[in-house]
Amino acid sequence: MVYGWPRSGWCALCGQHCADLGLCPGCLADLPYQGPACRRCGLPLAASAGGLCGDCLIAPPPYDEVVAIFDYAEPVDIMIQRLKFDGRLVYARILGKIMAIELERRGAHLPRMILPVPLHPDRLAARGFNQAVEIARPLVARYGIRLDRALCRRMRATAGQTGLDAVARRRNMRGAFGVTSSMAGADVVLLDDVMTTGSTLESLALAVRRAGAQRVAVWVCARAASFRSG
Repeated sequence: MVYGWPRSGWCALCGQHCADLGLCPGCLADLPYQGPACRRCGLPLAASAGGLCGDCLIAPPPYDEVVAIFDYAEPVDIMIQRLKFDGRLVYARILGKIMAIELERRGAHLPRMILPVPLHPDRLAARGFNQAVEIARPLVARYGIRLDRALCRRMRATAGQTGLDAVARRRNMRGAFGVTSSMAGADVVLLDDVMTTGSTLESLALAVRRAGAQRVAVWVCARAASFRSG
């Protein structure tokens, strides 16, 4: 894997010639696409389990469904890390295009609005971009869905989630988000790069539910399977 700054028309992973998508057919086929998963929380689930995991049957999360395109595994995990921490926006474009194709292939319900998970202004200033916004751009271009970057706000600068267990992550994200206007009857998707415990997306989903949103789905590029979200 090269993980470099690919030239136009060349695969971002192996450097071979490819089409506009940014990955050659071989690398595209080898990505860690997610298999059967709970339709409510997105965690891996046996195909025979009926669509919902035990945790979601007992205590469903505040969103209606999770659609994850990949498992959080190589090379997708490295692409996302390079995007976030090295500013390699080309990976956002590639991953966003693949998400758009996969969502269409899976027949995903299209919302009226995409809400990228907001960063706190201090973190946004330090990073220079919001990776969720950048991943959303190809989806917006393909489907013509409204992308709203101002409706939801990060109200406080939470500590980084890396290294925290599930309980600490939920505590860290409690009350982290606010909504600037009524969302009565809204049909929305919350979009992020990675979902781990689900604590960030649960906190944001609660905020938009309180603002009146009727249907709240979650789209993520990758789902980590090492935590339960309940």
